[in-house]
Amino acid sequence: MVAPPPVIEITNLHKSYGELEVLKGVDITAQRGSVVSLIGSSGSGKSTLLRCANLLENSEQGEIRFKGEPVHWKGSGLHRRPADAKQVLRIRTNLSMVFQQFNLWSHMTILQNVVEAPVTVLGRPKAEVEEAARAYLDKVGIGDKCDVWPAQLSGGQQQRAAIARALAMEPEALLFDEPTSALDPELEQEVIRVIKDLASEGRTMMIVTHDMKMALDVSDHVVFLHQGLIEEQGPPDMVFGAPRSERLRGFLSATHAA
Repeated sequence: MVAPPPVIEITNLHKSYGELEVLKGVDITAQRGSVVSLIGSSGSGKSTLLRCANLLENSEQGEIRFKGEPVHWKGSGLHRRPADAKQVLRIRTNLSMVFQQFNLWSHMTILQNVVEAPVTVLGRPKAEVEEAARAYLDKVGIGDKCDVWPAQLSGGQQQRAAIARALAMEPEALLFDEPTSALDPELEQEVIRVIKDLASEGRTMMIVTHDMKMALDVSDHVVFLHQGLIEEQGPPDMVFGAPRSERLRGFLSATHAA
């Protein structure tokens, strides 16, 4: 039996902002059902890599494949753009992104926030989506908050609502960009519990995080980025327990001290 292709496969990815080269040729793969965590100092390219994977940013060079399907490009270098808008929409709706700042619509209730995209983007029946949305809100522990406004929730509750919104798209993978860094430690634990539960279900996830304990606990594979390149990667027990690179050892030591 032939193994399915990775959900996300990135090869030799380059990305610059003007003169600043942020990604300098990165290869990364997220197999179906695996959790990949991206760690590294601020400015190492972690969030940029995640945004390129979801086609929220245009890369200048390299290949991106979604379930074996290559992204089609036009132009080259700084002028390179995806060539097929329908392909971009299809990929984005299958790679749901959860941001650091929750990005909930303030004029909609929590239930409306979760329901909006599956109805308007995917064209699914509203009644069916509402039923699923309530189940996802229950899943993340805020099923009793369906009819309240985002401003009435704590940061941890808002982030859990954002996760429910991502799940409601029924994506192939979830992409988390520093999902806990805007939260107080107590609220952070609420969100980490949800992410751990999702990992235990075998969901495909790619997580940019500053939380080394979470990366150790939930990941199948950890990637350490340094100055736009992958300095080291491997299973979490090796990356955290027996780092080979001096840079990674220094990073973990500084993180632990903080």
